[in-house]
Amino acid sequence: MFENDYGKEVILDLHECDPTVFTREDIKIFFELLCDKIDMVRCQLRFWDDLDTPACYKETEPHLVGTSAIQFIKTSNITIHTLDIMKRVYLNVFSCKDFDENIVEEFSEQYFKGKSVNTIVVRRV
Repeated sequence: MFENDYGKEVILDLHECDPTVFTREDIKIFFELLCDKIDMVRCQLRFWDDLDTPACYKETEPHLVGTSAIQFIKTSNITIHTLDIMKRVYLNVFSCKDFDENIVEEFSEQYFKGKSVNTIVVRRV
């Protein structure tokens, strides 16, 4: 880290993923494993999806059908948005504690069986 550095954010777009692992349980496991791999302390986990929504109110647009979640960590947060129909995962890892962005990318590709099409690392100052 640099002086006056507030950490970094990794922004990862995965395509051609396996949507069978877009469940709440699988996403929870993903967060647990990822946090272990990058040495982050997990706090609260929150989900946003159509799980308990009546069928007539469920999202049907391909760019909206999926699960979003935020895993708070001691040093900030990790957010995920999955798109079931489009077979995509959008992941952001932000922390003022340093971590290896290559581990985030490689593990996410492996876990979701997808292909990284865009990875951006942003220094937060």
